Amino acid sequence: MKNVVIAVWDLPVRIFHWTLLLLVVAAFCTGMAGGSLIVWHGWLGIAIAGLLAFRLVWGVVGSTYARFATFVPGPGRIAAYLRGQWRGVGHNPIGALSVLGLLGILVFQAGSGLVSNDDIAFEGPLYTLVSKDTSDWLSSLHRQNFWVIIALVSLHVLAILFYAHVKKDNLVKPMITGVKEVSDPALKPAQGGGAAAFVLAAAVAGFAVWAAMGGMLPPPPPPPPPPPQAVPAW
Repeated sequence: MKNVVIAVWDLPVRIFHWTLLLLVVAAFCTGMAGGSLIVWHGWLGIAIAGLLAFRLVWGVVGSTYARFATFVPGPGRIAAYLRGQWRGVGHNPIGALSVLGLLGILVFQAGSGLVSNDDIAFEGPLYTLVSKDTSDWLSSLHRQNFWVIIALVSLHVLAILFYAHVKKDNLVKPMITGVKEVSDPALKPAQGGGAAAFVLAAAVAGFAVWAAMGGMLPPPPPPPPPPPQAVPAW
């Protein structure tokens, strides 16, 4: 039977994927370097928060294989995959668990960074929402969580290499081109995720960035008036 090419990953998912990769690498480098680059690290964290907000909304209103309802696996799907009986495109059940794990750990990383501090000169834009002790605790977890992210990303890369070299299934190319060659005629191309859905997801992402920058915090109190000048006695 002749293979057919179907649409799998829509453009917003592909842009999200590669942009998130670049921002996470940049955030890791600036966080490790510290110093004056910690300011850039903070801005990168805010951008990552916006991207994650976009992906969470897109997972509801996006195209077929971007939706959580399509790829989040239940026990039956996982069991079928382990028996070699799963047929589909997009994220396989184990890959879906990896994606959910990465999204969850990155949401925590971005959220904890917004209230963190370095006890020197940096405070997250939402630092005032928590106590100093809570900020110190979350700052510690934020630093340690970097290595969890590195481990998950490494497993993700190893899985891609395994599929490429053992199963002869290139997972990277569809994430670049958006399409995949399949032999099963029952597999349908991705649908949905039109302009209205994109505008909604982008608006939520913009709101998330604004809120992450402290847009919902009350304005700081005005500075106290200067002390009255003493009238010289002549």
